[in-house]
Amino acid sequence: MSGEGRPTRRTALAAGALAAAAATGCSKYGDEGADPEPPSSPAASRSGGSPGKDGGAPPKGPVLAKTSDIPVGGGKVFKDEKVVVTQPAEGDFKAFSAVCTHSGCTVRDVDDGTVNCPCHGSRFRVADGSVAGGPAPRPLPPRGIDVTGNSIRLT
Repeated sequence: MSGEGRPTRRTALAAGALAAAAATGCSKYGDEGADPEPPSSPAASRSGGSPGKDGGAPPKGPVLAKTSDIPVGGGKVFKDEKVVVTQPAEGDFKAFSAVCTHSGCTVRDVDDGTVNCPCHGSRFRVADGSVAGGPAPRPLPPRGIDVTGNSIRLT
């Protein structure tokens, strides 16, 4: 069988890939068949959060905590949300992933200026999530929060 006049497998695959790329490139958020959520980038942790689309307010989730729930120089672990919120200085709130960068355990508590992992003793600084001790190879990744009035929300 010579296959003359019939596309090769390579040609058919290339045409299919080109059609898929064209369809994806032309779709808009909210169009039928488009991704259900727009792409997002991780927001840096800071009070006030980061601006949303068109310079508006950042997207806000439910209230995670009251500012009075987070002690100055300490913090609180929210296991269900896998986030830890700290207040290194009066009115300066930070949020980090509560998943230890060593072996994936959820951190246990915040004490004496560090976020503490129960699995192998890693400790992270409340000010910036950097490694203060233990086997963790990297800092805790920042999470985005919005502090408005006395409410703290994940963004």
